[in-house]
Amino acid sequence: MSHRADILMITYKSAGYLHLSLPRLLETLGEQDRVWLWHNGDDEATIEALRPFTTDPRVHRYHHSRENVKLREPTTWLWRESTARFVSKVDDDCRVAPGWLDTFADAHEANPEFGVIGSWRHPAEDSRPELAKKKIQTFNGGHQLMRNLWVQGSGYLLSRALTERHGYLGPEESFTGYCIRLARGGAVNGFYYPFVPEDHMDDPRSEHTLIHTDADLRERMPLSAQANGVQTVADWTAQLVQSAAVLQSASLDPRAYSGWRKKLKSAQRRLRTMTGRPAQW
Repeated sequence: MSHRADILMITYKSAGYLHLSLPRLLETLGEQDRVWLWHNGDDEATIEALRPFTTDPRVHRYHHSRENVKLREPTTWLWRESTARFVSKVDDDCRVAPGWLDTFADAHEANPEFGVIGSWRHPAEDSRPELAKKKIQTFNGGHQLMRNLWVQGSGYLLSRALTERHGYLGPEESFTGYCIRLARGGAVNGFYYPFVPEDHMDDPRSEHTLIHTDADLRERMPLSAQANGVQTVADWTAQLVQSAAVLQSASLDPRAYSGWRKKLKSAQRRLRTMTGRPAQW
Protein backbone atom coordinates (compact mmCIF):
# COMPACT_ATOMS: atom_id res chain seq x y z
CA MET A 1 0.00 0.00 0.00
CA SER A 2 1.33 3.43 -0.90
CA HIS A 3 1.21 5.85 2.00
CA ARG A 4 -0.20 9.35 1.90
CA ALA A 5 1.40 11.03 4.93
CA ASP A 6 4.00 10.23 7.56
CA ILE A 7 3.64 12.47 10.60
CA LEU A 8 6.31 12.93 13.24
CA MET A 9 5.63 13.73 16.88
CA ILE A 10 8.68 14.57 19.00
CA THR A 11 8.06 14.24 22.73
CA TYR A 12 9.99 15.78 25.62
CA LYS A 13 8.67 16.26 29.16
CA SER A 14 5.14 16.43 27.80
CA ALA A 15 3.14 13.97 29.90
CA GLY A 16 0.71 16.75 30.81
CA TYR A 17 -0.28 17.24 27.18
CA LEU A 18 0.19 13.86 25.48
CA HIS A 19 -3.20 12.51 26.57
CA LEU A 20 -4.71 15.32 24.48
CA SER A 21 -2.30 15.80 21.57
CA LEU A 22 -1.45 12.23 20.52
CA PRO A 23 -4.94 10.66 20.58
CA ARG A 24 -6.27 13.63 18.60
CA LEU A 25 -3.55 13.22 15.99
CA LEU A 26 -4.26 9.50 15.67
CA GLU A 27 -7.98 10.19 15.26
CA THR A 28 -7.31 12.38 12.21
CA LEU A 29 -5.39 9.73 10.26
CA GLY A 30 -6.66 8.04 7.15
CA GLU A 31 -5.87 4.45 6.20
CA GLN A 32 -2.79 5.57 4.28
CA ASP A 33 -1.32 7.76 7.04
CA ARG A 34 1.17 6.84 9.77
CA VAL A 35 2.61 8.42 12.92
CA TRP A 36 6.29 8.25 13.81
CA LEU A 37 7.22 8.87 17.46
CA TRP A 38 10.59 10.16 18.66
CA HIS A 39 11.13 10.66 22.38
CA ASN A 40 13.93 12.85 23.70
CA GLY A 41 15.33 12.33 27.20
CA ASP A 42 14.48 10.09 30.14
CA ASP A 43 11.46 11.75 31.72
CA GLU A 44 9.64 8.76 33.19
CA ALA A 45 6.20 10.38 33.18
CA THR A 46 6.41 11.06 29.45
CA ILE A 47 7.75 7.57 28.70
CA GLU A 48 4.85 6.04 30.63
CA ALA A 49 2.34 8.27 28.82
CA LEU A 50 3.80 7.12 25.49
CA ARG A 51 3.97 3.42 26.31
CA PRO A 52 0.38 2.48 25.32
CA PHE A 53 0.85 4.13 21.93
CA THR A 54 4.11 2.47 20.90
CA THR A 55 2.23 -0.68 19.88
CA ASP A 56 -0.71 1.14 18.29
CA PRO A 57 -1.08 -0.07 14.67
CA ARG A 58 -1.28 3.55 13.52
CA VAL A 59 2.22 4.19 14.93
CA HIS A 60 4.79 3.07 12.38
CA ARG A 61 8.05 3.76 14.19
CA TYR A 62 9.15 4.62 17.74
CA HIS A 63 12.62 5.88 18.63
CA HIS A 64 13.94 6.80 22.07
CA SER A 65 16.94 9.13 22.26
CA ARG A 66 18.41 9.25 25.77
CA GLU A 67 19.82 12.67 24.85
CA ASN A 68 17.56 15.64 24.09
CA VAL A 69 18.59 16.18 20.47
CA LYS A 70 15.70 18.65 19.97
CA LEU A 71 14.19 18.92 16.47
CA ARG A 72 16.64 18.66 13.57
CA GLU A 73 17.77 15.04 13.97
CA PRO A 74 14.26 13.58 14.38
CA THR A 75 12.96 15.65 11.47
CA THR A 76 15.78 14.43 9.23
CA TRP A 77 15.08 10.85 10.39
CA LEU A 78 11.52 11.10 9.12
CA TRP A 79 12.34 12.90 5.88
CA ARG A 80 15.15 10.49 5.03
CA GLU A 81 13.30 7.24 5.79
CA SER A 82 9.71 8.06 4.83
CA THR A 83 8.26 6.72 1.60
CA ALA A 84 4.98 8.65 1.85
CA ARG A 85 3.73 11.32 -0.54
CA PHE A 86 3.74 13.93 2.26
CA VAL A 87 5.62 14.47 5.52
CA SER A 88 4.57 16.45 8.56
CA LYS A 89 5.29 17.15 12.22
CA VAL A 90 2.81 17.79 15.01
CA ASP A 91 4.19 19.09 18.31
CA ASP A 92 3.46 17.25 21.53
CA ASP A 93 1.83 20.38 22.96
CA CYS A 94 -0.55 20.88 20.02
CA ARG A 95 -4.02 19.53 19.16
CA VAL A 96 -4.70 19.42 15.43
CA ALA A 97 -8.17 20.10 14.05
CA PRO A 98 -10.38 17.27 12.80
CA GLY A 99 -10.06 16.98 9.02
CA TRP A 100 -6.83 18.99 8.78
CA LEU A 101 -4.93 16.24 7.00
CA ASP A 102 -7.59 15.52 4.38
CA THR A 103 -8.02 19.23 3.66
CA PHE A 104 -4.30 19.85 3.19
CA ALA A 105 -3.76 16.71 1.11
CA ASP A 106 -6.64 17.66 -1.19
CA ALA A 107 -5.17 21.14 -1.61
CA HIS A 108 -1.76 19.70 -2.49
CA GLU A 109 -3.22 17.28 -5.01
CA ALA A 110 -5.10 20.09 -6.77
CA ASN A 111 -2.08 22.42 -6.72
CA PRO A 112 1.27 20.69 -7.44
CA GLU A 113 3.10 24.00 -6.92
CA PHE A 114 2.26 23.97 -3.19
CA GLY A 115 5.22 23.40 -0.89
CA VAL A 116 4.25 23.67 2.78
CA ILE A 117 0.65 24.24 3.93
CA GLY A 118 0.18 25.12 7.59
CA SER A 119 -2.40 25.09 10.35
CA TRP A 120 -2.95 28.31 12.32
CA ARG A 121 -2.14 28.19 16.03
CA HIS A 122 -3.15 31.70 17.06
CA PRO A 123 -6.46 32.48 18.80
CA ALA A 124 -9.14 34.61 17.16
CA GLU A 125 -8.09 37.76 19.00
CA ASP A 126 -4.76 37.68 17.13
CA SER A 127 -6.44 37.95 13.72
CA ARG A 128 -5.61 41.09 11.74
CA PRO A 129 -7.90 40.82 8.70
CA GLU A 130 -6.80 44.21 7.39
CA LEU A 131 -3.31 42.72 7.04
CA ALA A 132 -4.16 39.13 6.11
CA LYS A 133 -6.55 39.97 3.27
CA LYS A 134 -3.66 41.34 1.21
CA LYS A 135 -2.01 37.91 1.25
CA ILE A 136 -5.03 35.63 0.70
CA GLN A 137 -5.15 33.98 -2.72
CA THR A 138 -7.45 31.39 -4.32
CA PHE A 139 -6.00 28.40 -6.17
CA ASN A 140 -7.21 25.37 -8.12
CA GLY A 141 -10.12 23.56 -6.56
CA GLY A 142 -11.21 26.65 -4.70
CA HIS A 143 -8.47 26.18 -2.10
CA GLN A 144 -7.28 29.37 -0.44
CA LEU A 145 -4.02 30.21 1.30
CA MET A 146 -2.91 33.16 3.30
CA ARG A 147 0.42 33.01 1.56
CA ASN A 148 3.59 33.30 3.57
CA LEU A 149 7.11 32.17 2.83
CA TRP A 150 7.14 30.03 5.98
CA VAL A 151 4.68 28.31 8.30
CA GLN A 152 4.96 27.07 11.87
CA GLY A 153 6.75 23.78 12.50
CA SER A 154 3.63 21.93 13.64
CA GLY A 155 0.45 20.90 11.88
CA TYR A 156 1.86 21.44 8.40
CA LEU A 157 1.91 19.23 5.31
CA LEU A 158 4.98 19.18 3.07
CA SER A 159 5.44 17.42 -0.24
CA ARG A 160 8.24 14.89 0.36
CA ALA A 161 9.42 15.32 -3.23
CA LEU A 162 10.68 18.76 -2.19
CA THR A 163 12.90 17.25 0.51
CA GLU A 164 14.43 15.04 -2.17
CA ARG A 165 14.91 18.01 -4.48
CA HIS A 166 16.21 20.52 -1.93
CA GLY A 167 17.77 18.27 0.69
CA TYR A 168 17.23 18.22 4.43
CA LEU A 169 17.59 20.83 7.15
CA GLY A 170 21.09 22.32 7.23
CA PRO A 171 23.24 22.15 10.37
CA GLU A 172 22.13 25.62 11.52
CA GLU A 173 18.93 25.89 9.50
CA SER A 174 15.57 26.39 11.18
CA PHE A 175 12.30 25.11 9.74
CA THR A 176 11.47 28.74 8.93
CA GLY A 177 14.70 29.02 6.97
CA TYR A 178 13.97 25.77 5.15
CA CYS A 179 10.52 26.98 4.12
CA ILE A 180 12.03 30.20 2.77
CA ARG A 181 14.58 28.13 0.85
CA LEU A 182 11.73 26.16 -0.74
CA ALA A 183 9.97 29.42 -1.63
CA ARG A 184 13.12 30.68 -3.34
CA GLY A 185 12.97 27.50 -5.40
CA GLY A 186 9.43 28.31 -6.53
CA ALA A 187 7.25 26.52 -3.96
CA VAL A 188 4.04 28.23 -2.86
CA ASN A 189 3.76 28.16 0.95
CA GLY A 190 1.15 29.48 3.33
CA PHE A 191 -1.58 28.93 5.89
CA TYR A 192 -4.77 27.29 4.66
CA TYR A 193 -7.63 29.79 4.68
CA PRO A 194 -10.11 30.08 6.30
CA PHE A 195 -7.57 29.20 8.96
CA VAL A 196 -7.47 25.58 10.11
CA PRO A 197 -6.91 25.95 13.85
CA GLU A 198 -4.32 24.14 15.92
CA ASP A 199 -4.61 24.42 19.69
CA HIS A 200 -1.16 25.42 20.91
CA MET A 201 -1.52 24.34 24.52
CA ASP A 202 1.67 26.12 25.62
CA ASP A 203 -0.04 29.39 24.72
CA PRO A 204 -1.21 30.76 28.09
CA ARG A 205 -4.53 31.65 26.44
CA SER A 206 -5.34 28.02 25.53
CA GLU A 207 -8.04 26.40 27.64
CA HIS A 208 -5.73 23.39 28.03
CA THR A 209 -2.56 25.27 28.95
CA LEU A 210 -0.33 24.25 31.84
CA ILE A 211 1.32 27.69 31.82
CA HIS A 212 -0.51 29.88 34.31
CA THR A 213 2.31 31.49 36.28
CA ASP A 214 5.86 32.64 35.62
CA ALA A 215 7.05 29.58 37.57
CA ASP A 216 5.05 27.33 35.21
CA LEU A 217 6.71 29.05 32.26
CA ARG A 218 10.19 28.50 33.66
CA GLU A 219 9.36 24.84 34.22
CA ARG A 220 7.99 24.30 30.71
CA MET A 221 9.95 26.96 28.78
CA PRO A 222 9.06 26.59 25.04
CA LEU A 223 12.03 26.65 22.67
CA SER A 224 10.97 29.86 20.92
CA ALA A 225 10.44 31.60 24.27
CA GLN A 226 13.86 30.45 25.43
CA ALA A 227 15.49 31.65 22.22
CA ASN A 228 14.02 35.12 22.71
CA GLY A 229 14.93 35.50 26.37
CA VAL A 230 11.32 35.39 27.59
CA GLN A 231 11.00 35.35 31.39
CA THR A 232 7.33 36.01 32.18
CA VAL A 233 3.91 34.81 31.02
CA ALA A 234 3.12 38.36 29.93
CA ASP A 235 6.27 38.47 27.78
CA TRP A 236 5.49 35.06 26.26
CA THR A 237 1.94 36.09 25.41
CA ALA A 238 3.19 39.32 23.86
CA GLN A 239 5.65 37.35 21.73
CA LEU A 240 2.84 35.11 20.46
CA VAL A 241 0.68 38.13 19.58
CA GLN A 242 3.65 39.71 17.80
CA SER A 243 4.30 36.49 15.89
CA ALA A 244 0.73 36.41 14.57
CA ALA A 245 1.00 40.02 13.40
CA VAL A 246 4.28 39.25 11.64
CA LEU A 247 2.82 36.25 9.81
CA GLN A 248 -0.14 38.30 8.58
CA SER A 249 2.04 41.16 7.32
CA ALA A 250 5.33 39.55 6.24
CA SER A 251 6.65 40.23 2.75
CA LEU A 252 6.33 37.55 0.07
CA ASP A 253 9.60 38.67 -1.52
CA PRO A 254 12.33 36.12 -0.65
CA ARG A 255 14.93 38.85 -1.06
CA ALA A 256 13.57 40.47 2.11
CA TYR A 257 15.07 37.65 4.17
CA SER A 258 18.69 37.67 3.10
CA GLY A 259 21.69 39.96 3.25
CA TRP A 260 21.20 43.61 4.18
CA ARG A 261 17.43 43.41 3.80
CA LYS A 262 17.27 40.74 6.51
CA LYS A 263 19.40 42.83 8.87
CA LEU A 264 17.32 45.94 8.23
CA LYS A 265 14.02 44.15 8.78
CA SER A 266 15.33 42.55 11.97
CA ALA A 267 16.34 45.96 13.32
CA GLN A 268 12.96 47.41 12.43
CA ARG A 269 11.19 44.50 14.10
CA ARG A 270 13.17 44.90 17.31
CA LEU A 271 12.38 48.62 17.36
CA ARG A 272 8.66 48.02 16.93
CA THR A 273 8.69 45.38 19.65
CA MET A 274 10.38 47.72 22.11
CA THR A 275 8.01 50.58 21.35
CA GLY A 276 4.87 48.44 21.25
CA ARG A 277 4.12 49.41 17.65
CA PRO A 278 2.48 46.89 15.26
CA ALA A 279 4.77 44.56 13.36
CA GLN A 280 5.45 45.44 9.74
CA TRP A 281 7.59 43.87 7.01
